[in-house]
Amino acid sequence: MKITDHCVVALTWTLKDTLGEELDVLDEPVEFLVGGDDLLESLDKALLGHVPGDTLELQLEPHDAFGDYDDRLLFLEPRGLFPEELEEGMGFEGLPQGCNPLAPRDRLYFVSDIYPDHVVMDGNHPLAGMALRIRLKVHTVREATPEEVGRGTLGTGFFQMQVQGDDPDEPSARPTLH
Repeated sequence: MKITDHCVVALTWTLKDTLGEELDVLDEPVEFLVGGDDLLESLDKALLGHVPGDTLELQLEPHDAFGDYDDRLLFLEPRGLFPEELEEGMGFEGLPQGCNPLAPRDRLYFVSDIYPDHVVMDGNHPLAGMALRIRLKVHTVREATPEEVGRGTLGTGFFQMQVQGDDPDEPSARPTLH
């Protein structure tokens, strides 16, 4: 069976930056819904028409992956609003009460810097602004069930979650990390 919209494909991959540093390896096949919310749109399009056994090597520019880095999604927040045990790289769903009211609430934030009185929170996807190279291998392809198509996901997204918002130029409408 060839890959079409609204089918399920089992993939493995190796994800690297443009310097060849491995960022992620998926060794065991995992199923994704093509044409839903599981994969980046650029991966969905590249997979169309392929069959089990095919291997694809793609270079994704930031606009085809996780977008450009947006410095408007950096927020300097009071240290006292965060738990005592705080480390760089920790993630938070939204910002705690008392933080900048203009910060989008429906995204993940990561601690990028910790100072005695302030914390820098970053609402960008960790891979935002990066060109990526991905090697995909197609293991199986099957028809999606009506329930899977209706949900729009198998729950195994490719480093993203859908964020509510209608305006793609609005920072809160861009996809972010699970």
